[in-house]
Amino acid sequence: MARLTPEKARWPALKVDTWSDTRDTLHMWSQIVGKLKMAGTPLINHWWNVTFTVSARGLTTGAIPVDGRILDIEFDFAAHELVLRTSDGRRATLALRPRTVADFYAELVEVLGRLGITVEIEASPNEVDPAIPFAEDTVHQSYDADAVGVYWQQLVQANRVFQLWRAGFAGKSSPVHLFWGSLDLACTRFSGRSAPTHPGGAPNCANWVMEEAYSRECASAGFWPGGTEGMFYAYSYPAPDGYSSRPAGPDGAHWDAALGEFVLPYEVVRESDDPDATLLRFLDTTYAAAADLADWDRALLDVNPHRLDRRLHADDTATI
Repeated sequence: MARLTPEKARWPALKVDTWSDTRDTLHMWSQIVGKLKMAGTPLINHWWNVTFTVSARGLTTGAIPVDGRILDIEFDFAAHELVLRTSDGRRATLALRPRTVADFYAELVEVLGRLGITVEIEASPNEVDPAIPFAEDTVHQSYDADAVGVYWQQLVQANRVFQLWRAGFAGKSSPVHLFWGSLDLACTRFSGRSAPTHPGGAPNCANWVMEEAYSRECASAGFWPGGTEGMFYAYSYPAPDGYSSRPAGPDGAHWDAALGEFVLPYEVVRESDDPDATLLRFLDTTYAAAADLADWDRALLDVNPHRLDRRLHADDTATI
């Protein structure tokens, strides 16, 4: 079988314990920006409206409607700036550097004011404990630019493979996006059936938030900057009987009972001969475990993500 990983793809190493303070500070900054997006956009099922996407510079909110204009905000991890742009041609930046969350929040409010933008948010984080109000958070104040740059490149690679995996599903599927509540890049497939009410329980997060997120039966996968170098995960809600005992590939993937999900350490992917194929195997086997046990209509839902390539190769006169 031909190697799936592109020649120029680089899966960089980054020990989590070397940048965990920076990660936690970045997490709080992302919650501030994420709440601006949440306040400015209408609710889309499963909170898809609040997420960030991976960009050629870092992470971006995409378009946020504000007072008849569009605002977009990007964490530029190449120049290490937070960049704000509006549809009336205005632009502003904040430096991404060692600084407290309180300082970052205060300057962002001031910059928004200069752009003529007022957005009210609940100014404290969710899904973490303790939840220190942004204006009072002087605990988180680290920023290692080199580490953030490597983390971004991890996201670039994971995002690319998740997009290919998403292309193999014709049913309802989320975009590949980053949830700032838990700072994880994720993609979720849905069976088309409703799900039982989620029990909630996330720290400093109302139960109805999780009820909205898990209102439909799903199989989800993602990447989170935890573990040794990062962790890929997969889970199903609701988890069908026998799900945790189903085999998941590749070697190194396993069921984590404490987390209630399958996990695959990032370093297993990075060190493999074909990282893309290794990650796709994890995504495919964990999805198959959920879909088969819960009797999803896979003949209808699953598609060949390479079907366009095959059609073009079959017709050497085709153009797009």
